[in-house]
Amino acid sequence: MFSDGLVNLYTRDIEAGIRFYRELLGLKETFRTPKTGTPTHVEFKAGGFTLGLGTVEAAKQVHGVDASPGSPGMALVFWTENVDRAFDRLRSAGAVVLQPPHDTGNNNRNALFRDPDGNLVEIISKRA
Repeated sequence: MFSDGLVNLYTRDIEAGIRFYRELLGLKETFRTPKTGTPTHVEFKAGGFTLGLGTVEAAKQVHGVDASPGSPGMALVFWTENVDRAFDRLRSAGAVVLQPPHDTGNNNRNALFRDPDGNLVEIISKRA
């Protein structure tokens, strides 16, 4: 019935979101509209995962939705080879830290950030 999916986050500042997801997290940009000027929607890939960013204004105009970015009803989770190294890079670049790297269950090591709109972003790796 369904073939593919993505998570679409609404943002108040799409340029800040693009910097965070493309430049800080290193996700590959795969789509944007419009192609010139300030985009209203951008998509990124991380492995088989697709993340979309859409502006709050586009949500209202296209879907009639009043989007409220940053509500902690979910977290985007990204696996990395080394949480401590990724944490240092993100923190040095100015990402908002909620929890520094810490050991959790299942032999995992996690850290938690907020993206520019306040959405929760968790990074995880297996402990060495």
